[in-house]
Amino acid sequence: MTEEGVKIESKDLSIEDLYKDFYTVPDFQREFVWEHAQVEKLLQDVHDEFYNEDGQIVKGLEYFLGSIVVCRADDGTFSLIDGQQRMTTIYLVLCALRDLLRELNEDPSSTLKSQIACASINDLGEEVFRHRLVLQYDDSKGILRKIVDDPKNLDKIDDKTTSVKRIYSAYNEVCEFLRVNCDSSAQKIRLFYATFTKRVKLIQIITPSLTNALKVFETINDRGVGLNAMDLLKNLLFIKTSASEYPTLKQRWEDLIKTLDQCGEKPLRFLRYFIMAHFELDTKKPLREDEIYGWFTQNAKAAGIEGHSLDFLKTLIECARAWSNFLSCKDVEGTINPYLKNLRLLSGAARQHFILLLAGRHLPSTEFSQLCRAIENLFFCYIITREPTRTFERNFAIWSADLRKVTEKSSLDRFVMEKFASDLAKRRAAFEFAFKELTQSRIQQYRMRYILAKFTQYIEQQAWSNPAHNSLDQYIASTVEVEHILPQTPTPEVKAGFDKQDQYHDFVQKLGNLTLLEKTINTSVSNDRYEKKLPGYRNSAYLLTRSLAEKPVVGIDTQLNRAVANLIAFEKWDSTSIENRQDMLSELAGLVWDMPENSKRPEE
Repeated sequence: MTEEGVKIESKDLSIEDLYKDFYTVPDFQREFVWEHAQVEKLLQDVHDEFYNEDGQIVKGLEYFLGSIVVCRADDGTFSLIDGQQRMTTIYLVLCALRDLLRELNEDPSSTLKSQIACASINDLGEEVFRHRLVLQYDDSKGILRKIVDDPKNLDKIDDKTTSVKRIYSAYNEVCEFLRVNCDSSAQKIRLFYATFTKRVKLIQIITPSLTNALKVFETINDRGVGLNAMDLLKNLLFIKTSASEYPTLKQRWEDLIKTLDQCGEKPLRFLRYFIMAHFELDTKKPLREDEIYGWFTQNAKAAGIEGHSLDFLKTLIECARAWSNFLSCKDVEGTINPYLKNLRLLSGAARQHFILLLAGRHLPSTEFSQLCRAIENLFFCYIITREPTRTFERNFAIWSADLRKVTEKSSLDRFVMEKFASDLAKRRAAFEFAFKELTQSRIQQYRMRYILAKFTQYIEQQAWSNPAHNSLDQYIASTVEVEHILPQTPTPEVKAGFDKQDQYHDFVQKLGNLTLLEKTINTSVSNDRYEKKLPGYRNSAYLLTRSLAEKPVVGIDTQLNRAVANLIAFEKWDSTSIENRQDMLSELAGLVWDMPENSKRPEE
């Protein structure tokens, strides 16, 4: 018995019996999401169940298509809470069967037509014509009504939302499947119709209220069968929200989905990192995507879902918008942040650093930028020293608890020192070793370009202190190329002149053999000997590249002179030169990425 004192009913129904009732898909439901693969699978599974290899009907078998959850509405219809994808597709099959028979100049049976739409008596005793299935969510734009009432003019629909396109496509898919498998034969179409409606079964679970229906839905899907955590979270929010607040909840949920869709983010990754950024977790056991919904149900009160579902959803939307900004290299206020741009260059598809970005999104712009710089340096250290992904996530999730408490610069300074600097210091030796061994084959090419850009930028910043050098854009532009000082495709003369010919390929790939060079200059230096390349290097605007040929000097003890003091000019280019330059860049890397001095723990 339910709390209202009315039993939950269940009925084993054929499609023939199922569509003797009227159904609506409530406006708070997700739109039609089935695509070609799901529609084809339903049709093919049914066909394989009932037809043998000769295309003949196999007698006696039934096919179970699962369950649907409904609740009775005041107007006598059933509100579909679970099963709308299957129910919509089945309804499209009925429409397609009717329309194919008409194409063949056959009159569909009155039973088939009544399963699609028919007259009924309303509460006032008036006869009204009603469709058996009505989609109430805005995104449908009346496409199902159009298929029922005016299928010949479907091509004239102008406002094609994602749902409209999917439903339109599903209808066409069903029509084509039936044409092929029924050989465009009216007799075979009628036989398929009879088999489909009488021998395909579903269990209809009828609940006395929407709340009961949502809870049944939750029970059926508590392990994410067929639905993901995002769908189940939406359902949970409706359970925890009063009916009077459904319109607001629905609008906010649409805002959330729209924000994530527009930035192209995976909703489950967003939810997972949202939890890590805002709540304390068991650090010994990482939260998996298939555990997200379970976490929300177990922590509904702590998360704010219990009793404050609208506020919780508001926070989720704020975080989604912040996430979208981060993807666009902007802070919460929408201002371009150079360190976020660097992280985008460096991180590729990785998003672990978003845990800290979300946890620190409340910081003022200047402090947030300071945090981004610290994240970039540590993230790069983890990558160059090949730390596993779980280290990123574990540390960032743990640190988020303290980061959420940071409110001003002094506390942020302490946070960065205690968390970032101490972690970097432990990895200093591994960091230096990684740079001494770094070659193009050890790291992705986009990350090698990032490294060379950072080196080049650092020297320019130290020499000129010009804000124009704060962005890496100018160093990764298409007009700038990665130059192999020892050529990748050498002439016989160049290879013969190298002191370790048997290791030529290995030395070509070393970091010490790489620099950035303007494309116009690179074309001129080509694959020539080092001595022939030196004039081109002297003409480069980049001090790091120019210093290969000679150290720029301006006055005595000037800022520029100090910036290039540790750079080395080379008269010749052999294996020793490459190794010396690699050592020089390894030492410089500690300055570029703010690496503290190595500190060992007492037990080490």
